[in-house]
Amino acid sequence: MEIVTSGGDAAARSPVGGAATDANPVSFGERVAAYYDLTKPRITFLVVLSSLAGFAVASASPINWLLFLHTALGVALLSSGISSLNQYWERHLDSLMERTKLRPLPMGKLSDRGALVFGVAISVVAEIYLAVLVNPLTAAWGFVALASYLFLYTPLKTRTHWCTFIGAFPGALPVVLGWTAARNEIGLEAAVLFGIMFFWQFPHFHAIATMYREDYGRAGIRMLPVIEPDGKSTARQIVAYTVGLVALSVLPTLLGFSGWLYLAGAVVLGAWFLQTSLITAKQMSREHAVRLLKVSVMYLPLLLGLMVLDS
Repeated sequence: MEIVTSGGDAAARSPVGGAATDANPVSFGERVAAYYDLTKPRITFLVVLSSLAGFAVASASPINWLLFLHTALGVALLSSGISSLNQYWERHLDSLMERTKLRPLPMGKLSDRGALVFGVAISVVAEIYLAVLVNPLTAAWGFVALASYLFLYTPLKTRTHWCTFIGAFPGALPVVLGWTAARNEIGLEAAVLFGIMFFWQFPHFHAIATMYREDYGRAGIRMLPVIEPDGKSTARQIVAYTVGLVALSVLPTLLGFSGWLYLAGAVVLGAWFLQTSLITAKQMSREHAVRLLKVSVMYLPLLLGLMVLDS
């Protein structure tokens, strides 16, 4: 797909950077659907789930259900805003990759300006919502997540493989937002939850980058599996971070904010995840990366669910 930033005839040939042409009009319903897709609803759903898990673990009994609802809505708006602005920022990169070229902006279903205004608007609304209806501390950490994701992680993706490490910080914050929403404070327990989310992201995202190595390479995204052909460093990181994750996952029981049932489940789930990571590290094939991705996606909600049930 041809990508240009200016020029009359060339710009008319490329859907990137503009709305649909008269020859390919976008209906009102398609435009609404495009804005919805801009928010990455599946990712937003997982972000909200992790924040609500943090809220539930931090809450005294009974749970404040109104605050629970405000937290869910505020975090959903914030995640939607971040995702929208991320797609605006990366619209030209998205057009180069098979897995993202059908997103709204590369397809020309929305204008760049429309996506930018939409992303900024719901991000601002999210911050105000969290500050007023949850608490200012949660809004502050929400802004840290937004700023670090958009202004550190996103531009670094085409510059250094350390982008994954940097991106893991905002990626681990949703569970902290849930904790601060319930308690209006940061403590050791919140740091442990942050650590679990932080370490989990490395085997998860290394699996994705291994699966889509060629796609990322075409767009110049410098994930570790893209820039090292033999996969040895990626394999070591997958195993090392999984070991760290398993070690961290036992701390909720040792610190007293989850029970022994959770501990037993965490050990079983950790053994399963570690075994899968070791197998993947030994082979580093797309097939094994797909399996690791599936296990990582199942592991996290199961672990957090057990923590909530036994908190």
